[in-house]
Amino acid sequence: MTLEILTSPALAPLRHGFFTRRGGASSGIFSGLNCGTGSSDQAEIVAINRARVAAAMEAAPEALAAVRQVHSARAVAIDTPQSPAPEADGMATATPGVVLSVLTADCQPVLFADTEGGVIGAAHAGWRGARDGVLEATIDCMVGLGAARDRIRAVIGPTISQQAYEVGPEFFDDFMDDDPGNARFFANGEGDRLQFDLPSYGLHRLRSAGIAEAQWIRHCTYSDPERFFSYRRTTHAGEVDYGRLISTIRL
Repeated sequence: MTLEILTSPALAPLRHGFFTRRGGASSGIFSGLNCGTGSSDQAEIVAINRARVAAAMEAAPEALAAVRQVHSARAVAIDTPQSPAPEADGMATATPGVVLSVLTADCQPVLFADTEGGVIGAAHAGWRGARDGVLEATIDCMVGLGAARDRIRAVIGPTISQQAYEVGPEFFDDFMDDDPGNARFFANGEGDRLQFDLPSYGLHRLRSAGIAEAQWIRHCTYSDPERFFSYRRTTHAGEVDYGRLISTIRL
């Protein structure tokens, strides 16, 4: 099956993509394009999947640069893929040929570009990383490499949507402690539960950072199992593990 790659005009003409699970070599609960080296999928199959992604980006597999994602607010500048990968959740580069990549399965994959300045970025932004500042840290990292804040465009890829993201009152209280205005990112759910709008919160943080443009491509990972892996859907189904989606960008 051919790879399915979602793109955005906001990042054109740079080669980039939010890859769905279609077109991969994995089977079973990982069926499709599982690119998660930390999953319990067969390592050689994950390597095949990642090689297919690299080929789609017109790069060698070793050009895929990544970080060891830990739900942090740390972003690092990368001029060549590193092994072991640095512990962070955002990255930026001004080096042509390096393919920035992040893995997600409900969290927000965010790709950034200042095409005029020749600087790109990528971030893994779940609720914790977004709240702690990983999006702003990635933008700052890009600026440190020569990007102009008012030229940076950012696109949020497939992520869990508000209708699928149920949280408890303590979660809501933490966001209210940050800013009472965060109430707009919550809707009433069943009982004392609430529904959190992660992509809208991400867009708010990006736009408040003063960049040129921020958008979400409006695909929910939870509600479309044929196309996307989802940690929360896997948890609800009682499955033992889950695949990871990959999102990439290169100069």
